[in-house]
Amino acid sequence: MYASDKLAGRAPLRRLALALWLISLSLALLSPALAQGSTREVIVLEADGPIIPPMRAYIQRGIEEAEASNAEALVIVLNTPGGLVTVTQGIVQDIRGSQVPVIVYVAPRGAIAASAGTVITLAGHASAMAPDTAVGAASPVGPQGEDLPETIAAKQEEILSAQARSLAEPRGEEAVELADKAVLEAKAVNASEALDANFVDFIAFDVVDMLEQADGLEVTVDNETITLHTANAMQRPLDMTLVERFLTIIVDPTIAFVLLSIGTTAIIVEISSPGGWLAGAVGVTSLGLGLYGVGVLPVNWLGGIFILMSFILFAIDVKATTHGALTTAAIISMVAGGVLLFNTPAVAPFGRLSIPVVVFVSLLIAGLFVFVISKALQTQRLQPFIGAEGMIGMMGRVVQPLDPEGTVLVASEHWRARGLEGTGSIPVGARVQVVEVQGFLLRVRLEELPSAAPEAAGPDQTSGGEVSGN
Repeated sequence: MYASDKLAGRAPLRRLALALWLISLSLALLSPALAQGSTREVIVLEADGPIIPPMRAYIQRGIEEAEASNAEALVIVLNTPGGLVTVTQGIVQDIRGSQVPVIVYVAPRGAIAASAGTVITLAGHASAMAPDTAVGAASPVGPQGEDLPETIAAKQEEILSAQARSLAEPRGEEAVELADKAVLEAKAVNASEALDANFVDFIAFDVVDMLEQADGLEVTVDNETITLHTANAMQRPLDMTLVERFLTIIVDPTIAFVLLSIGTTAIIVEISSPGGWLAGAVGVTSLGLGLYGVGVLPVNWLGGIFILMSFILFAIDVKATTHGALTTAAIISMVAGGVLLFNTPAVAPFGRLSIPVVVFVSLLIAGLFVFVISKALQTQRLQPFIGAEGMIGMMGRVVQPLDPEGTVLVASEHWRARGLEGTGSIPVGARVQVVEVQGFLLRVRLEELPSAAPEAAGPDQTSGGEVSGN
């Protein structure tokens, strides 16, 4: 009886030890999965704006960061009106060559993935759209936004259509048909229509919702099928660098016009008054940035000729005798040039040119040149203050009678002087005005006779000046 009671008392301890052992074993088996889940992350990019070289550099940097950190996926939150075809093709190559799954998410609400954005959306290993968004209208246009000639248009459309169909082919026939119409017919669809055609994988309200829906989705990355594990993954935003943001900002028609205007004006100021460095440095920097913007933007170079002509007219008006007429013509030429330079449909994705800003900048530059011209005219009218020519118009007093020649005191110096023809003798103490300088001889005109006969000139009358010209 005693032994059985002893064994019965040990049974609960054995069950407790067994339970603790099972719990420890379970934790050991689950710890790798928990650890993996706790470190899973996705990198999120905000690709908001036209498709230009800085945007590609940003996406390239995001792909490199995702690969280096072994991220679960890279999410590109896309909102673009379109952009450059060559840059778009480069981004497609970067996405398809990524070792990490890339999810393109057209968001937020009201965003679009137009033109080039359509191809980028198809290039993603997975894609999604937010409600109230749109995608499509990918027909090619010329570099100036014009409709391409029939033969060239057919070639460009066939190339883009083939690329779009190739990217949409894994999504089924409806997606291929929609991709084809987006290029050939500029067709655009909303999020629901895109989902019905399997053009995108799902509609999500935000990034968190999108990652939840993407969890478990199988995608093909570098010819290898990968299952996404994005639920509850940690999001790590990757922002644009200051340089990328700055280059994106200056690729705007209004900003580019202002930079070109400031740069050209500063360079003209530097050339007209050399010796400083500030105007030249500002001019070269502004002009270089402006030319970068113009180089990226699809422009009408006729407008550039008008802008160049306006600055030529401004510069000529500084030296011309018809002040004001050329400046007026220059203002008109600058406004017309600014409007013509960016007056192409293809500029729309990069922003709109602000006509009030163009007029304001033109008037501001005109005001600057008018100020320069007025100062130049004032300088020309000023009496010279140095040399013999500077003495004309000065007043003096006779210290030795002019009969016909004598000595006068002008500007605290004694000068040999002669009165004008027909003046006769001019006595000591008379006030005279210099009307001509002949070498070291002054020709003077009598202005006022002395009120009383003065004493002979003494040292006090010379004011300590040295006799010059005797």
